[in-house]
Amino acid sequence: MPGCTNCPSDNVSDTNAIDPIFRRILWIALISNGLMFVVEIVASYFGDSISLQADALDFLGDAANYAISLFVLGMALHLRARASMVKGITMAVFGLWVIGNAVNRALVGSAPEPTVMGGIAVVALAVNFIVAFLLYRYREGDSNMRSIWLCSRNDAIGNIAVMIAAAGVFATSSRWPDLLVAAIIAGLSLSAAFHVIRLALSEMRADKANLV
Repeated sequence: MPGCTNCPSDNVSDTNAIDPIFRRILWIALISNGLMFVVEIVASYFGDSISLQADALDFLGDAANYAISLFVLGMALHLRARASMVKGITMAVFGLWVIGNAVNRALVGSAPEPTVMGGIAVVALAVNFIVAFLLYRYREGDSNMRSIWLCSRNDAIGNIAVMIAAAGVFATSSRWPDLLVAAIIAGLSLSAAFHVIRLALSEMRADKANLV
């Protein structure tokens, strides 16, 4: 923005926002996350795993986030910031829902199937690693782009955690490793949500100040 030396979004970010390569990467991320949601939600049912269910819902939320990001590409900063705010709130709601579900399963639940958990987590990790690798160069953009990068990064971390949980369930025949990882995934979502919401608010304040 003219005359703004400390704006949350600089010329590089604005260029990236309409970068055709970035747009294609978002489409790849959207389709892959949508497919993995279907795979993991089915696997979570047959494997009786709350961490897989949490990861599946995370894939669904990410797919929605990528769709929103595609819609606002090239729009004004305040519109991208508002879209980021919606995504941040969605991430926070997802995190709180997973924590609530994990508490419920801690009271009434059985040990999940570790082979299903581990196998699906490996596939999900491969998908998320590819998406995170493609998005890495855009990690320092505006709040919209930052939220995209945080989603892909957290997903990869979550998949590794699910693999560790599968090993823990296999070794102990207990549901607690599964529930612990579900809580970790929820914590990552809440942390990322706070970061995105804070940055979006900062961008909206900066954009409003430039209009005065």
